[in-house]
Amino acid sequence: MTGIVQSTRHYEDWLRQQLGDAFVPADLERKHDKMRRSAFAFLRATYWRWAETVLDLCPDLASAPTVLAVGDIHVENFGTWRDVDGRLVWGVNDFDEAAEMPFLLDIVRLACSVLLARRRRDMPAREICARLLDGYRDGLAAPQPMVLDRDHKWLRKKVIVAEKDRADFWKDLDQQLIDDPVPPPHVLAALRSAFPEPVPLSRIGHRIAGSGSLGRLRLVGIATWRGAALVREAKALAPSAWSRPTGRAAAGLRCHAIATGRYRAPDPWFRVQGAVAVHRLSPNNRKIELDDIDANLLGADMLRAMGHDLAAVHLGTADRREALRDHLRKRGKRRLLDAAETMATAVHGDYVSFRG
Repeated sequence: MTGIVQSTRHYEDWLRQQLGDAFVPADLERKHDKMRRSAFAFLRATYWRWAETVLDLCPDLASAPTVLAVGDIHVENFGTWRDVDGRLVWGVNDFDEAAEMPFLLDIVRLACSVLLARRRRDMPAREICARLLDGYRDGLAAPQPMVLDRDHKWLRKKVIVAEKDRADFWKDLDQQLIDDPVPPPHVLAALRSAFPEPVPLSRIGHRIAGSGSLGRLRLVGIATWRGAALVREAKALAPSAWSRPTGRAAAGLRCHAIATGRYRAPDPWFRVQGAVAVHRLSPNNRKIELDDIDANLLGADMLRAMGHDLAAVHLGTADRREALRDHLRKRGKRRLLDAAETMATAVHGDYVSFRG
């Protein structure tokens, strides 16, 4: 298996070729710094490494039925948005690495991320996997989006935006932006098209955010429209890193198809134009990070909800419900736990090696 330093260099060379003038080399040192912070941060930033190694380390996962999967799933790949009717929705909200793959890879990666992110007082590994699987099975039985306006009060309380946080959104956004006077034309065109009507942009900047996406241009435009500020982001896309290992065919960009599946209440501002994804930024259109919630993000209810939403995502583009149920029934919880612990150990080993 290629060492992590060489693997990182190969991936970044590949990404540069894919993105062209939308590649941001200055982001890479920031990304490397994040990769050194913790094993969980390393996992977030290195989906390509997961794609390279998971079937070598857990070869029996390859026999699972395939779905259009998230790929880069983890506990901070969930967030909130407003749907076309203005309802607050929670669920998976980043699909840059979506590709056809064995469905268990998403469950194992999500479980692995919890094992790496948990604190000492959090639940044991066996129970973590059990709660995720309970939620996933419930999601297979009754797939639906997690709309928070009336139901799921416990979850709404965790993710609702306080007034202070709304003010902090604008301050944080200003700090995240680096002015970009000459962005690539195709990214700028996609950004401008995301506003309700042609408006002059008061600021255009490269946004420093995320981990795995660092290196890809995230161009943000701010405009005043009908009395208040609007913010849109255009993010350069590359083929899923799942396609990089030998023998895996690339099937184009799949992020729009999975984000708008039949069991989603999709973000109406999200769309893909060429190789650029555009969406709205606001206090309600955001990722939920571990530090955002002070009351046990990784509790049993939250893990069930994550598993439930992941199942709804998997069923969104093809109804493979019976195949997925049958495979889970035959496999059992113990083998899932073994795979999650195997991958957590491998990720931690790569993190230690990269940190030096």
